[in-house]
Amino acid sequence: MKEGSAGQIRAPPRVETVNFVTNLTEQHSVRLLCLSPLILSALCKMYICFSVLAGLALLCFFYISAFCPYFGEDFAYILKSIKCGIRLTKYKKIKPFYSILDCFLDAAKRHPKRIFVHFEGRSYTYGEVDKQSNKVARALQAEARLKEGDTVALFLANEPSFIWTWLGLAKLGCPAALLNFNIRSKSLLHCFSCSLFRTEVLPTLRERGISVYLMSDSCSVQGITALSDKISKASDQPLSRDLRANIHIRSTALYIYTSGTTGLPKAAIVTHERVWAASFLQSICGVTAEDIFYINLPLYHSAGFLIGMTGAIERGITIVLKRKFSASQFWDDCKKYDITVMQHIGETLRYLCNTPKKDDEKNHKVRIAIGNGVRTDVWSEFLHRFGDIKVRELYAATEGNIGFINYTSKIGAVGRVNFVHRFFFPYTLIKFDIEKEEPVRDSQGLCIQAAVGETGLLVGRVTKRSPFVGYAGNKEQTEKKRLRDVLKKGDLYFNTGDLLRFDKENFVYFQDRVGDTFRWKGENVATSEVADILTMVHCILEANVYGVKVEGHEGRVGMAALTLEEGQKFDCSATYTQVVNYLPAYARPRFIRIQPCLEMTGTFKMKKVKLVEEGFNPAHIKDPLYFLDPEKKTYVPLTEEIYRAVVSKEVKL
Repeated sequence: MKEGSAGQIRAPPRVETVNFVTNLTEQHSVRLLCLSPLILSALCKMYICFSVLAGLALLCFFYISAFCPYFGEDFAYILKSIKCGIRLTKYKKIKPFYSILDCFLDAAKRHPKRIFVHFEGRSYTYGEVDKQSNKVARALQAEARLKEGDTVALFLANEPSFIWTWLGLAKLGCPAALLNFNIRSKSLLHCFSCSLFRTEVLPTLRERGISVYLMSDSCSVQGITALSDKISKASDQPLSRDLRANIHIRSTALYIYTSGTTGLPKAAIVTHERVWAASFLQSICGVTAEDIFYINLPLYHSAGFLIGMTGAIERGITIVLKRKFSASQFWDDCKKYDITVMQHIGETLRYLCNTPKKDDEKNHKVRIAIGNGVRTDVWSEFLHRFGDIKVRELYAATEGNIGFINYTSKIGAVGRVNFVHRFFFPYTLIKFDIEKEEPVRDSQGLCIQAAVGETGLLVGRVTKRSPFVGYAGNKEQTEKKRLRDVLKKGDLYFNTGDLLRFDKENFVYFQDRVGDTFRWKGENVATSEVADILTMVHCILEANVYGVKVEGHEGRVGMAALTLEEGQKFDCSATYTQVVNYLPAYARPRFIRIQPCLEMTGTFKMKKVKLVEEGFNPAHIKDPLYFLDPEKKTYVPLTEEIYRAVVSKEVKL
């Protein structure tokens, strides 16, 4: 402390600093008080803007809830689709090309001890399947001298050897022709003529000079080489990637044969791009890396092989493989293996609904069912009996360039129309003349688009993003699927051969196959709708509806082949009452044929061609036949006398 000149003690500088700060603070306080009205005004404006935005958001929410109830599901689907599209684009650019085989190899490296396949009490890990496929590849390379590009026909049942044989062929760069294990004779020979195969064929083909290899330790038949012993002795070391160095996104990966519902099977060419696209379906349906997938559909078909097996590889999950579908063993398998995702096709869900009811039917872990071909009534009953399972019904064709998937809970629909899907894969519904079996065209020769709610032929525009490759060895059938001058001169579309309908809510409904739908009394009759009505009769188990020609009449009259519930007889009166109450006169089956069983394809689709050809002549058909008699108001046995009266027009149809 210092003294001043007058002997007084000076105030410390610190006190002056405090006073200065205090004064400065007071000045700013005044300024802040002066600015407070401006701040309050700004805050009020911000509050008003926030309230307006919140109100608009709430209004949008209520609008979407009221008028766009599926907005959330549509948005989620679009995001998943875009994500998959980005991945596919990435795989295309990777050099060398990244295939589904590479995806499997990566999974085998990441988790070699994870179980890939459960089969009949045995389990095979990703690592074990990888090594076994190496042994198969080396054995085939040595014995058959296979090289990249050679096509190999596989005639194998649903078993693990199918999987590692295919993987072995893929490691050699060889496309596989997947043959229906159940076909014989003419159909089998036809399948071989469609694809240029070299191995794994039936002994009956050796007369054509083809080398035949049998998955067995020994074989005494001349001209057939046993392969299993050679596989067991082969090395399980990885093969060089150079063996498939020229494979790219548009290379042929597989030949998958159509089911043959309308004739002989056709070999659809499946590229690696198509394999990837199909494998993404599990992801889009909500399948995760923790799920367990049940495959009881044939691996020679696109549902079991592409959606099931390659989809599981893409997800890196475990599959439970079954030799064939069994309704009685289905739920026991689901509980035993903790299955969470199942497949369905054709009539399989109906078979499950026809099993005896049990108390613990909902006691399982299945949460997703992926497939196609389920009827609306069966869909509803399936959910009622077996619980809240997300049924992901889809529409697609092995060779097609357009498909849909119903990612909502809307029963009966096979998909939804959305702008993103339509932008990348252009498609439309066009008016179709059932009688002439051709599209309706205007005066300029262009097709006419079907209106919302109107049934039309689905066609998909052929573009670089959505190509139609066609059928192997069958240029005529490939050309039949191409439709030109659809919406403008020179355009090219793929003709699906399927009749669909779009409703006002943008849902897509499958109506019928062209050829299955027939025309009678100037009206179109959808066979699937008639079959649904018939199966509601207590005595009827299955119904296969088709149209037959009657001499002197335009179009085709309705006929149905039926199987009956166990222990039941055909109830003529109840069936008559059902069709009269629920079907218009032109759609009522005038002829009924009772069969012990209906002939099915390997994918549980009903065959019609032979039934149509056989017609309704009781002199040639041994099965019981019935005729709808409107005067007696019932179905009566179809005698030769009634048949002659129908053909001679004494009886009006």
